[in-house]
Amino acid sequence: MDILNVTDTLKRFNWPDYLIFMVMLLICCSIGVYFGWEDHKKKSCSTAVSRNGGALDYLVGGRTMKVLPVSMSLVASLISGIGILGTSTEIYVYGTQYCYILIGIVLSAFVLHYLYLPVFHDLKLTSLYEYLDRRFDRRVRLFGSITFIISTLVKMPIMIYLPALSFNAVSGIDIYIIVPIVCLICIFYTCIGGIKAVVWTDVIQGVVMIGSLTLVAVKATIEVGGLNFVLEKNYQSGRIEVPMYFCNISNRWNLDPTIRSTFWTTVIGGLVLHSAMHGICQTMIQRYVSLPTLQNARQAIWIFTGGVVLLLGFSMYNGLLLYAIYHDCDPLTTGLAKKEDQLVPLLVMQELGSYPGLAGCFIAGIFSASLSSLSTGLNSIAAVILVDFIKPNKKSALSEKKTAFIMKGTVIVTGLISTGLVFIVEKLGTVLELAIKFIGVTYGPLIGIFTIGLTMPYIDGKNALIGACTGFISTMTIVAKTQIDIAGGVLKYPKKPTSVENCSYSFNFTAIKSDVDPPNQNDFFYHVSYLYYTLLGCLITIIVANVMSLFFNKQDVTKIDKKLLSPIIRKYFIAKSYDNDNANSKREMTVLIKNDNKT
Repeated sequence: MDILNVTDTLKRFNWPDYLIFMVMLLICCSIGVYFGWEDHKKKSCSTAVSRNGGALDYLVGGRTMKVLPVSMSLVASLISGIGILGTSTEIYVYGTQYCYILIGIVLSAFVLHYLYLPVFHDLKLTSLYEYLDRRFDRRVRLFGSITFIISTLVKMPIMIYLPALSFNAVSGIDIYIIVPIVCLICIFYTCIGGIKAVVWTDVIQGVVMIGSLTLVAVKATIEVGGLNFVLEKNYQSGRIEVPMYFCNISNRWNLDPTIRSTFWTTVIGGLVLHSAMHGICQTMIQRYVSLPTLQNARQAIWIFTGGVVLLLGFSMYNGLLLYAIYHDCDPLTTGLAKKEDQLVPLLVMQELGSYPGLAGCFIAGIFSASLSSLSTGLNSIAAVILVDFIKPNKKSALSEKKTAFIMKGTVIVTGLISTGLVFIVEKLGTVLELAIKFIGVTYGPLIGIFTIGLTMPYIDGKNALIGACTGFISTMTIVAKTQIDIAGGVLKYPKKPTSVENCSYSFNFTAIKSDVDPPNQNDFFYHVSYLYYTLLGCLITIIVANVMSLFFNKQDVTKIDKKLLSPIIRKYFIAKSYDNDNANSKREMTVLIKNDNKT
């Protein structure tokens, strides 16, 4: 049998698979219609609806949401298809170094718990970037809002493209057909139902995600010969990498920041990356502030963190499964998988394709993850545009009808833009690394500027904005140079070994040059690991802002509202400032008394 016959055999999506997929989409639409109808009845029956009540209910659920559904919504919207498929591909191609990012994720939960969330929740923000206006000025607020919108518009097409690619791999249906259909459904239920529809569709989609990942992991492990076989094959190939000696330059604990993945890049880089993704991202904070109390929000943090670790853990294990199954017949070399991100769908069809409905369940899970992220992004952009751009420029308050028109119109327009951008993403590289690079460019300066606002009360808006702009431009330059070098073959990352010795089908094998070691990294200082981009942008922002504060006027600490500072910081700086003021007042009073006595 040749490779063309094998490819046709694997594309066996049957009617039970299509049925499960369509049922999932139908449930999402039904939830949107239900909450849209409930909202309509509420407005019809209410005799005194506040002018902002409709917007508050649409964007943050009236701040009366429950902990468990919000937690599951947070998990579903963060992971997306990028996390599920991209993580498995990362493990198969580059090994288990990426697994240490789970440590960074847990550490980031402490940062959110103690540093960021207490301030944002107590201020009851609808748009996170309202904080920047209160702490600094409107210029900084606009920088944050615009950066978020750009970042989200860049991420959403990546999130949509990956499940569409998976659907194409198992069914043969062109992504140009499936993308518009699925995106229009997502736009529909987000537009109709608001944040409540987003959260509850996320819950359904989260259940489907967990179930599908569990199903693939258990079934494939049994088929391949058990857990011991999986671990043995991956250990023999060098994919399972366990550091043995602290900071030995020759092992996996290497401190060199230009190495793509080490213990330090994944833990430190992962800590800052996920602190930004969880702590200063509108899509996440909008769900946290929909909960009635800070205690509820903190409970959601830890349920969310546990869910993320669980789902990513399954995805990482599926990466090990990929190699255990394809250890002697790499589908990337043979051409059975056209792109790295098609490896997991290929595994699903080989292991589950003969069982009606199971492959459909997995693809539904992948689409569920991405639809969750897409709907959350659409709702959050609507919140930011309304609160940060429309309302501040209106002299009179918007009517409820106009507010609803703006929010729903924003969802439709941004959804259509994201759908169109999918076909640009198709031309780019591996989605996990691609997504993290874009996040690093935008979120690095953002987490830097929020950290300054929460912990450095002596820095004013001008210095913070200079720091953020410098961080953005610097990180963008580094990413652009790196991408140019990768495209030109100057920078190559060594991949784990593969084999085609025992393939059961024939294929046109053309000798492919093995990946050579990259050139001397010290000659290219900007070839820093992609996991460090967020950290780099953050550090540049903070350092430049502090340096600028030496040349320009500093912020008067006593004039800052205590609520705008993190609880960890406000006690020290505010207390110290007031102590200094009291001491100065006492000295001035003593001088006055002495002068009075002399006269």
